[in-house]
Amino acid sequence: MVTSEASRAVWLRQARSYLRDADPVLARLIDDRPAFDPRAWLAQLPPMDLFGALVFQVTGQQLSVPATRRTLARIQALFGGHPPAPAELLGADPGKLREAGLSWRKIATLRDLAERMSDGRLNPDVLSSLPDDELMTELTAIPGIGPWTVQGAMIIALGREDVVLPGDLALRKAVRAAYQLGRLPDQQEVLAIAERWRPYRSLATSYLFSAAFEPVEAEITTTKGEAR
Repeated sequence: MVTSEASRAVWLRQARSYLRDADPVLARLIDDRPAFDPRAWLAQLPPMDLFGALVFQVTGQQLSVPATRRTLARIQALFGGHPPAPAELLGADPGKLREAGLSWRKIATLRDLAERMSDGRLNPDVLSSLPDDELMTELTAIPGIGPWTVQGAMIIALGREDVVLPGDLALRKAVRAAYQLGRLPDQQEVLAIAERWRPYRSLATSYLFSAAFEPVEAEITTTKGEAR
């Protein structure tokens, strides 16, 4: 994870250069978006630790981004406007969480996660230091938490730089459009394409999402007008 702004700028130049050389499709996306900030979407989220990011990801399972944000806002309202800590979630009335928009299955998943983080079975500091594959193994042992949930949390809370979400429908659609595929790629096809992006798969994924949701024309208008 890159921390200081100066180091981040150097890393970003190196990563962009690498991706341009590795993949002509990404070279076009990068050159079309010279002012693109891959962290801009994170600034729209409240600060989150690993548990908060997992709450966000579990909340968003099978929901659109707007629906996820609405539900998360209602959940945060139960906890003074911030994502809950594990002990806070365990102390909340499950019925209130259901009224906020969580399904009973998601409530059970989050309570299971919160219990494990509260009783010492899972240590957030230890989890945050684990390699991606070990972190994935630890968290997907919890019913209701799959790879997509963990991959998103890796990016949001831990700033992991080589993460791709092959099961994400929006990413699969973005790959189909950018690579002009005749059909929607499956997860293995996305992973095969993403091999050339290593070790910068998170950045490549950000560019693909940008291409899908923010066309170049809209970006140029925003750059010349007001900031997002």
